[in-house]
Amino acid sequence: MNVLLPVDGSDNSNKAVADFIQFLDNYKVIPAVHLLNVQAPLNGNITFLVDPAEVKHYHEEEGLKRLQPARDLMDQAGLAYQFDVTVGEVAEMIVYFATEQGCDQIVMGSRGLGAVKGLLLGSIAHKVVQLSVIPVLLIK
Repeated sequence: MNVLLPVDGSDNSNKAVADFIQFLDNYKVIPAVHLLNVQAPLNGNITFLVDPAEVKHYHEEEGLKRLQPARDLMDQAGLAYQFDVTVGEVAEMIVYFATEQGCDQIVMGSRGLGAVKGLLLGSIAHKVVQLSVIPVLLIK
């Protein structure tokens, strides 16, 4: 079984990873875990003014920063994982990545950095649920 854990570095995202680790006993076999951070594309004409290699480096650095708390939690639990940083519209990239990697499940927090305050379900999580044909487990 392959599980995608999209993370954004928020407290809710990190809590989802920690709760997922605690939930692993409920799986028949410990799944292969893939951590993913999706960086939003830079707005405006910045990409015309800055070398594309620098933009790529920026996204990678920011993505790795956002992934680090989740990686620390996985390391502390002694769990193997892979990780990636990608750029694009967050919900669409999560679903695309899960499909491309042959994931059997997407596990994510119900709210993160991009969530609209006051909503019961974050806008990213809501959109992933709508777009995905892969089962989505939301951790509150």
